Amino acid sequence: MNKNMLISIKYLIISIILFGGLYTFSITGIGYLFFKDKVTGSIIKNNGVAIGSSLIAQKFQNPKFFQPRPSACDYGTLPSGATNYGALNPDLKKDVDNRIKELGADVPAELLFASGSGLDPHIRSETAIFQIDRILKARNLPTSEKAKLVDLIKEHTEKPQIRFLGPNRVNVLELNLALEKVFNGK
Repeated sequence: MNKNMLISIKYLIISIILFGGLYTFSITGIGYLFFKDKVTGSIIKNNGVAIGSSLIAQKFQNPKFFQPRPSACDYGTLPSGATNYGALNPDLKKDVDNRIKELGADVPAELLFASGSGLDPHIRSETAIFQIDRILKARNLPTSEKAKLVDLIKEHTEKPQIRFLGPNRVNVLELNLALEKVFNGK
């Protein structure tokens, strides 16, 4: 081995230790200090059991619950992503027509089109309010409970990111957990 080769190998080993190890552990440590919830996946627990993450949408098929945006990847984290259908794609039209048939007229666009990642955990407050009548019916609740559901949505509404990026939004998993608490599984 020549001298240049030995120097290159030493720099490689030093670089791996510095950038592969020390830098990674430092950044992770800083994350744990200042953003522990995010670094650990923002796991939501119910009675001590992990039931999901507030960062990833989950599939709610039961009509008793608020529904998230549709997902092109069926809410799977490994194949996450969009369908990439163009506006004129017949498959997109078919998907949207099926959703309109299922949800009825005047459906918010958010419930018709999947998000880019297919895992968006939030919906707009207005989209949650749109779903109230279905939830009342599925839970056999009187319409007098509608105000309680609106208040629940308001309590769980988050402001736009950095106060101006996007609309007010609601985390669907957290809203559904609160819904279960208020109506005790009705």
